[in-house]
Amino acid sequence: MDAGLVTDLLKQLGSFTADQQALQELQLPVGVDDEVKRLQHNLAVVQAMLSEVEERTLTDPAVKPWYDQLKDAYYMMDDLLDIWNTARIKSQIQKEEEVAEPADISTPAVRKTVCSFIPSPSCCFNLPMHHDVGGKIKTLNETLDMIINGMEKYGIDLNRQPEVVDRPITNFVGENEVFGLIDYKKVVLEMLLINSSEETNPLVISLVGMGSIGKSTFAQLVYNDSHVQFQFDKRMWVCVSDPFDPCKVAKAIIESIQGQSPDITELQSLLDNIFDLIVGKKFFLVLDDVWTEDSTMWEPFKNALKWGAQGSRILITTRNERVAKMMDSSYVINLPCQPLDISWQILRRMAFHDRHEALILKKMGHHMVKKCKGLPLAVKTLGSLLRFKSRREQWQMVLNSSLWEFEDIEKGFLAPLLLSYYDLPSPLKQCFSYCAILPKDYLFSIDELILHWMAQGYIESKEDIEMEILAEEYFKILAMRCFFQDFEKNEDDNDKIISCKMHDIVHDFAQSMTHDLCFTIEGDEKVEIDFKKARQLSLIVKETIPEFVYDANNLRFLNLILLSSHTIPPKLFNHLTCLRTLQLEGKSILELPNEVEKLIHLRLLKLSCVNIKELPETMCNFLNLQSLDVRGCNELVKLPRGMSKLINLRHLLLDKKCGIKSFSKGIGRLTCLRTLTYFSVGGESDEICKMGELENLNHIQGSLRIQGLKNVVDLGEVKRAQLKKKIRLSVLLLHFDMVDEETEDRRGRRVEKDVSVLNALVPHPDLKDLTIGEYMGTTVCPNWMMSLTKLKRFVLHWCPNLECLPPLGKLPFLESLEILHADSLKKVGDEFLGIEPKGKNMKDDVIFPKLKYLDFQYLQNWEEWTGMGVREEEDGDTGFVTNPIKIMPNLELHSLIIEHCPKLKSLPDFLKIRADERGTGEEWPKISHIPNIRIGYEYVQRKALSLS
Repeated sequence: MDAGLVTDLLKQLGSFTADQQALQELQLPVGVDDEVKRLQHNLAVVQAMLSEVEERTLTDPAVKPWYDQLKDAYYMMDDLLDIWNTARIKSQIQKEEEVAEPADISTPAVRKTVCSFIPSPSCCFNLPMHHDVGGKIKTLNETLDMIINGMEKYGIDLNRQPEVVDRPITNFVGENEVFGLIDYKKVVLEMLLINSSEETNPLVISLVGMGSIGKSTFAQLVYNDSHVQFQFDKRMWVCVSDPFDPCKVAKAIIESIQGQSPDITELQSLLDNIFDLIVGKKFFLVLDDVWTEDSTMWEPFKNALKWGAQGSRILITTRNERVAKMMDSSYVINLPCQPLDISWQILRRMAFHDRHEALILKKMGHHMVKKCKGLPLAVKTLGSLLRFKSRREQWQMVLNSSLWEFEDIEKGFLAPLLLSYYDLPSPLKQCFSYCAILPKDYLFSIDELILHWMAQGYIESKEDIEMEILAEEYFKILAMRCFFQDFEKNEDDNDKIISCKMHDIVHDFAQSMTHDLCFTIEGDEKVEIDFKKARQLSLIVKETIPEFVYDANNLRFLNLILLSSHTIPPKLFNHLTCLRTLQLEGKSILELPNEVEKLIHLRLLKLSCVNIKELPETMCNFLNLQSLDVRGCNELVKLPRGMSKLINLRHLLLDKKCGIKSFSKGIGRLTCLRTLTYFSVGGESDEICKMGELENLNHIQGSLRIQGLKNVVDLGEVKRAQLKKKIRLSVLLLHFDMVDEETEDRRGRRVEKDVSVLNALVPHPDLKDLTIGEYMGTTVCPNWMMSLTKLKRFVLHWCPNLECLPPLGKLPFLESLEILHADSLKKVGDEFLGIEPKGKNMKDDVIFPKLKYLDFQYLQNWEEWTGMGVREEEDGDTGFVTNPIKIMPNLELHSLIIEHCPKLKSLPDFLKIRADERGTGEEWPKISHIPNIRIGYEYVQRKALSLS
């Protein structure tokens, strides 16, 4: 906590005292107003703190209890203000409903029904409100008085101003560069690629080195080498870590091959599965970060993996040479620390903007590099810190910092992390520390991480900038500070990071900063921890929920995973009323108890792999809820009728596997929504959500799947949806749904209606990804199709009446095109390319200028693909001339897939396809009769082309 957090509290306190009418309605006692003003004064005194305070807890143990009291006071104040705001929201909704309801239903009985989804004051406060609020404010004032006295006692400087960071943020240094280890790459590649009939199979190679030396980064460099990719049939990457969990490792190996984790829990069955997947296949397996020295753990894997083809390889990274010996390594490579000149090269690239700065500060830089002891990650972390410090005195302060005394060579490095951490503003410290609750080697989804940060209150709400955008900026700063790594970036926007990981040493550091607040517990473990001050808990329950959980009354984050068949005890929610984030996982979870309504502070509710069919109406008491994530709840068929009460909801995350057929009326009131991944169109009933409910949801962004368009009754509702105003939508999926029509007349009406609905939808022209499915029209060419000039991907599937393709060749940025399951399609010709009739000047036309991926599947009656890319044009002087049209100017696609098209006779001449040099194998007979197929070694994509 720092001045920024205190300022936010003061703003809320200002609204608390300014709303005198609300104070009177809540019947607060005389004198509370004076207490609140005194509380404002006390908080203003504390406003100047407090990065200095937190850092002093490290060097002065006597400060720690005082600082903990300050944090507790903040959490108490935050909860109190949240209760106040919740009550105000409740009052506002009740007034709106009373105005909207007819006078003849204003009897007490009816009023109770109308407001049944809103918590009563006693629910919000647990005690009569006037006693609870007044008592808590008085207690907080007494606590803050004591804290202020503590500041004077410990000599805290309240006038110290935080340093303003005005240095521009530069681009990331390439994280795949492994300075000083290039010679080792050549050696390891020879071991991987050169086979000997006398070698053991699989051959085991171990990379040994201290933490943060760059073992994993080096292994990734080898793993992604093009020669390695081509040499092996199967490549697998598994993060092992400590403790060694055989089932987890086995599942990770299978997932690395199949793309999904198996639903198997017994180790031998998993090993049998591995055997089936690798038997006779030449594989390359990386086991990253192995710690266990117990050979009995490794033996079952050794027996399963020996059945791979000769030449298979296993590459291990470990800090312990005894591990390499235990795994019978044929080669052990000890990676050295970086020499001083290489370390200086890393620091210079990270820290300096120009050569002049490097010359001026070089001497101090050399001194600091020596302190990093040749560890690349330590140097990068230090360099990322110094990037924001341009003055000599700033560098001198870093060099002279007492935090260098905390260096711990056994953990790899500590001082650079401490220096970088304490240089952050408080909200960024909180965002970083939050990651401690997630497992090691966890793949962070950036979007999901942002939702968690918001739920915990780490992101300020500003009028001129959205929380999500501010949180993304926070992430970028932390990434620039080297707190994250292994970035996966968006293909369409290389500046946007989709996911990342955290180095295990950085994760250890995050846990050390939250050791008394954040816990991960196996349910059957014996624990001797006082959970009364715990704020974050991840609990895996194998039998029953342990009793100590009920003592954790101050939890703000709970991740509860039920491995047994036990349900959630209702009393859990009687105790954990401070929760901001609740994650539940377990197939035995069939319902949420009504007591969940007591979680009035809740901002994020995530349900994973649960078998809930309906969410309780009482969850509409979550008036502060920002994010509801029910992806993976495949049994879910119904959302609460009172969803319209959740006026602070910003993200509603569902997926296509859920069975929700319609939404209740009123979702259009949720005008704060930023994410609406799934929307189901209702039918004629007045109680069911219509398309028009989307009208005012103009903040939604990302991806939206609209299901059930066949249910549209009124085209006016479709036009009211105003999809063209959803300028932040980049992905749109339009699904009409398949039905078995009984008569020709009904089928004809369905065809006509689908065409009318599609024409009326009109998305924003900046759309990048469009899918149309279960559509019954004979053509797909709405009047808005050619306006999608930024469209990159188009999918058309399950369109049984489709006879003609739209002129997609005219879309200038289309990269990927999929046409699937269109049984009425018999011919594809010039209309598909968008070629104009003869006689029209089209000399500058380029057809499919960006197309890379073309996929035709399950077109059972497709016979002809014509269109030669040549046309005769009339010239005024010489008569008719032949003018070629440029089609796919790159001459070849990255991928062309044609499957289950049994009647197709040939490909058009303009397709210049190179088959894989291994195409002479079993796939070659399927395509060898088609003209213009050329074989080239450089076309190494092995899933090239097939006709069946």
